[in-house]
Amino acid sequence: MAFGSPDVRDFKLTSVEDYEPLIGPEAVDRILRKARALDDLHVLNVNSTYYGGGVAELLTSLTLLMNSAGVQTGWRVLQGRPDFFSVTKKMHNALQGGDFNMTELKSQIYEEVNFENAVRNHFDHDVVIVHDPQPLPLIRHYRRKAPWIWRCHVDLSQPHPELWAYMRPLVEAYDAVVLSLPEYAQDLETPQRFIFPAIDPFASTNKPLSEAEIDERLAHYQIPSDLPLVVQVSRFDRWKDPHGVIDAYKLARTQVDCRLVLVGNVATDDPEGQAVFASLCECADERIIILSVQDSALVNALQRRAAVVLQKSLREGFGLTVAEAMWKGAAVIGGRAGGIRHQIDDGVNGFLVSSIEEAADRIVQLLQDRDLAARLGAAAKGSVRERFLMTRLMEQWFDLIGAFETDFKLKGAVQA
Repeated sequence: MAFGSPDVRDFKLTSVEDYEPLIGPEAVDRILRKARALDDLHVLNVNSTYYGGGVAELLTSLTLLMNSAGVQTGWRVLQGRPDFFSVTKKMHNALQGGDFNMTELKSQIYEEVNFENAVRNHFDHDVVIVHDPQPLPLIRHYRRKAPWIWRCHVDLSQPHPELWAYMRPLVEAYDAVVLSLPEYAQDLETPQRFIFPAIDPFASTNKPLSEAEIDERLAHYQIPSDLPLVVQVSRFDRWKDPHGVIDAYKLARTQVDCRLVLVGNVATDDPEGQAVFASLCECADERIIILSVQDSALVNALQRRAAVVLQKSLREGFGLTVAEAMWKGAAVIGGRAGGIRHQIDDGVNGFLVSSIEEAADRIVQLLQDRDLAARLGAAAKGSVRERFLMTRLMEQWFDLIGAFETDFKLKGAVQA
């Protein structure tokens, strides 16, 4: 078969108008009015990876949707050495309450890589949004002509004191800080705003699939459908508690017959992920399937076919995989942590758990009471539609960007 160059007219971005059946025409008109007020701006996002984890998935959709609405929006990725990402992963863990020893060597590696990136990247944008700790020091190396915003996606409720003392002057160099939840707020001179992340219902991870398409994806990865599937989708990260999921599954399996599937990936900025994956593979058997793949269609298929979806996190900035599973009408069990608590109303649209034993009990309950699972799943999809779609997120960014005066100060309060 011969292949020619595709016609660019065959490509189409998802637009705000595509969301009209989900959010209504009034919301579409309101969002587009706000976009028109910003159509002379050029917005830049900077993070540390193009794939793996919720931030990359969020930026993939958000940057395209903003462009389709007429607001020029770019995305740059920090280039770093393995030792840099080793340091920043330790920093990530410490911001969520882990141990950390901030040595002179670690700070030199951290700041040197940011300096090198500043040399090779020339930012001449109207708004710069820097995501998470990895590119935080970039701000030191630019003569700013525009507001810079630090968007932190991790759980900051209990940051390591020594690390936070080091990072605070860097954070306060920014013109605004955006966090996922009010409980992550810190004592800062910089204004703080709180914006929930959101999902793209048109992305390959979330779009509707036929039963035949689901069967094809599962068969491709040799995942049998002869037993109810218990599924967790997440990066291979100890804060996601994948070993706790396996322990909960093993307890549940003594009462119900089912199969566990753990699917994840190793992000380029997470050097610990491969070790976590290797440790999980040691637990695999004929009823426990461990996969490290970057396949959004598989994630979609698993979340739609699963009898139960877990996200048993111990720390969680927000947990986009929870909203993704809820959007598909899945019965979701989430760890009582971070943003998961803002997505799941316990017993109404899913279950929250605080231990392996609680997770096992809920798995058994949902597998034995399919009517309950269906009711929770229907309520879950409705709550995502109301609160966690990408248009809501984009509108809040429009509100925040539009609130800046020419002297880069925020005017008025921006509602989360």
